[in-house]
Amino acid sequence: MKNGRKLTRSNNRVLGGVIAGIAEYFGWDITLTRVIFVFIALVTNFPGILAYLIAWVLIPEK
Repeated sequence: MKNGRKLTRSNNRVLGGVIAGIAEYFGWDITLTRVIFVFIALVTNFPGILAYLIAWVLIPEK
């Protein structure tokens, strides 16, 4: 792990904290990351809900 950071689900959660955790890890804006994820999941053929559920299971709590 670089710089001692670990990818975890965020306490700033709407559903599972996955997108907020990813945004915090990379230093991105949480709201913008959520909007981009929803846009990609709904507009393209990206199976966003499945990817979110898998990440929810794999990414640990803080």
